[in-house]
Amino acid sequence: MGTTPKTMCTNIGGMERILRIVAGIAIVVMGPGLGWGMWSYIGLIPIFTGSLGWCPLYLPFGISTMKSQ
Repeated sequence: MGTTPKTMCTNIGGMERILRIVAGIAIVVMGPGLGWGMWSYIGLIPIFTGSLGWCPLYLPFGISTMKSQ
């Protein structure tokens, strides 16, 4: 049996992860007050990707903000 490839490698660096989570929380909290209603749930996307450290939109473009080791 061969080894299975990692399907979700981390491609978001530390500072970007923090910024994504903070921005996501701000969107979720301030959204209803600004009249965004259900649109404020879009803030869950940066919270989710920041928590995982993986962004699926980076894959097709080969982007990674992780520092080289």
